Parts: sequence; structure tokens; C-alpha cells
Amino acid sequence: MTPRDRTLSVGTITRVEGEGALHVTLKDGALESVQLNIYEPPRFFEAFLRGRAHTEPPDLTARVCGICPVAYQVSACNAIEQACGVEPDADLVALRRLLYCGEWIHSHVLHIYLLHAPDFLGYDDIIGMSRDHREVVERGLELKKSGNRLMEFVGGRAIHPVNLRLGGFYSVPTRLELKPIAEQLRRALDDALATVEWVAGFEFPDLDLDHEFLALTAAGQYPIENGTIARSAGQPFPVAEFTSHVVEAQVPYSTALHATLDGGRYLTGPLARYSLNSSALSPVAAQAAARAGLSAPCRNPFRSIVVRAVEVVYAIEEALRIIDEYQRPSRPFMDVPARAGVGHGVSEAPRGLLYHRYRIGADGLVAAATIIPPTSQNQAAIEAALARVVSENLELEDTALSALCERVIRNYDPCISCSTHFLSLTVQRT
Repeated sequence: MTPRDRTLSVGTITRVEGEGALHVTLKDGALESVQLNIYEPPRFFEAFLRGRAHTEPPDLTARVCGICPVAYQVSACNAIEQACGVEPDADLVALRRLLYCGEWIHSHVLHIYLLHAPDFLGYDDIIGMSRDHREVVERGLELKKSGNRLMEFVGGRAIHPVNLRLGGFYSVPTRLELKPIAEQLRRALDDALATVEWVAGFEFPDLDLDHEFLALTAAGQYPIENGTIARSAGQPFPVAEFTSHVVEAQVPYSTALHATLDGGRYLTGPLARYSLNSSALSPVAAQAAARAGLSAPCRNPFRSIVVRAVEVVYAIEEALRIIDEYQRPSRPFMDVPARAGVGHGVSEAPRGLLYHRYRIGADGLVAAATIIPPTSQNQAAIEAALARVVSENLELEDTALSALCERVIRNYDPCISCSTHFLSLTVQRT
């Protein structure tokens, strides 16, 4: 029988992109508090961007994340180009979207196979899972390679690409050069569809959460590299109004800021994107979602693994469409001369909406910068999910409850979740 007073404390989270902890307190048999404590020291990106040339943020902010650097580059480009009054040619925007598809593929597949699937199959990590499911793991690794290769080809390299710049690219490929990439993606599409079928067969705990959804929406296509901001309980609003609706505040137990949407909790990421934009999926992706039993909206975070798999199918289809329609741009980039002004940029990182704001001075230098990543936006939603799950499973012993907390956190693929063994939980009983 479990005691009525319990304190569950997460120590150091190792082998992850960032450092964090989790503290759950139960008093008199009821939940008293849940704290997702991100204690990694501040990285001060917004501060050291000040005084840099207006051309530098795309390369500098890519270093925020080794898994989704393209998201930071594209959001930065969108913001600075807006501030400078430059709208890149449509064919250059399409090439950016192609690069971004590569990031979606490799990031989602990494999460699905290496980080998340072991939870559903009863393994502690991918090493144990690979002993019994070698062919499945090899399929995942091969699928991830297709995303990495696309990033390398268009972006120059898979980690912190170097070919993207304000106004476009340093160099652009020919149609002939894209042919081998297309052939690999066609093979990858079969693996992606098999992945949807595979994860759809997992057993999902029942959990229906009432977060408001926030995601981009784009006319005629599933949102990736830009769009208007949509929400599930309210009117869409332009990117320039983002910080009028989304407000960040410091909490005493975390170095990461928590965000609210018009004062309320909200969620960004795959569930929000799919719930608000499922009608814009490509035909094959839409059919895969239907076969997987996904409905819109989808509010069960445990089913996020299925949504990610569907988005992999979409990203491959979309990459193939862009390659099929590709005509080499007449120029690799457009000049983006500096001018005084403020620019706002958004894009859909694999984990959710990523917002950048830059104020450029008359001297062409960055006077102020604001970056609001998806994980900080989702922290309150993650805590609410943990509170709900813990409250509904108080009868579990500490080991089982800690494992369930791990699963809840991993559903959201936060940026600190970069290893299969997410966290080690210790328990102090009072």
C-alpha cells in the first residue's frame, strides 16, 4: 500500500539535449504540486545576438539545436527578411521548404524509433529493442538517413546546415542533381507508410486533454516554413501579433520561461498541427492517417507518435512534389540590405511553432532579439498532463508511477529528450 504523503524527485537527466528535473509532491493522498524543473544554465542567445550584423542570426541561432537547426534558420530568415522588406522568390521559398522536409523526416524518425517506441514495446532503450526487433530498427535508421541526406544535399550538411542564408541560398542544385535524392525518397515512402501501420498497432493509454491548440496554417498546404497563426479556440492572428497573445513569465523553479496564450495554457506541436490542418494533408498521408484511426482533433498525447509518423509520410510526399516541380532558380539568393525596422518570423519546427522577433537598427545591427521555442511554450501543458496522470494513478507504486511519468514527458518530445533513457526517478517518502 502506498503512503499518503510522497515526494517524487527526478535527479539529473543525462544524455539529453539540456538538463532538467521533475518534482511531484503528494499530500494526504492527493496531488499537491508538479514541477518540470529545467535547470540548465541560461544560454543567452538573445543577448549575444545584440550588436551582430543583421545577416548573422540564421547561422548563429542554428546552434540552439543540433536536431532542428533548420527551424531556427528559417524562422530567423523570415523575421529579418520581413524587417528589411524583402520577400524571396517563390522558387527559393520552395527550396527552403524542401530542406525543412528533410529536418522533419530525420527528427520525427529519431523520436519515433529511438526515443518513443521502446515505451510502447516494454524496453528500457533502443539497444534492448533492437535485439528483438532488428529489422524494424534498421528500417527506422534507413528512413532517418533519407532525411539526413536531403538536409546534407540542400543545406550543405545535416547538422547546422551552412548553405542557407538571408534571401535564399549560397548555391542551388540542378534538376539532375536532385534525381538520386528523389529515388531515395520514393523508397523511403514505403518505409514511412510501414511506420504508420506499425505505431498505429501500439496500445495507447486513455488520456484526453483540453489544451488549446496553437499552430500555423497555410493556404492550400500543410504548414511547415511559414504561415498565419491559427488556434483551436479563437480567431487566427498575424505573426506580428504573436507577443500580444503569447506572454512568457519566469517560474521560480526553472530557468526556462513558461508561456501562456491570452492567459491560458496551450499546446503547440504535432497534435496541434494535425488537429488544425489535417484537411491539408497530401492524399497518401491523409489515407495513412485514416487507416491509423486518427481523427481530428486528436487530444491524446500518447497518440502523438502516430501523428509524427503521418507527418513523415507527408514530408516525403511534399519533398517529392517539390522535386518533381523544381526548376533551378534564376538566382541563388536575393539581396537583403539592412534597414531599420522590426520583423517577426515563424515556422513549424518538428516539436512545434518557433517564433523569432528582431529589431534592426539604422546601423544594420541587431538591436533586440526574442526567440520563443516550442518546448518552453509546452512546459505548462506537460505539467498539466503529468498532474492529470499522477492524480488518476495514485494507487501505483513508485517504480510504476515513475515509468508512467517518463512516458508522459516523452510524448511531447521536448528538446531535452534526446536519448532513449529519458530520466532516472528517485523517491523520498515522508
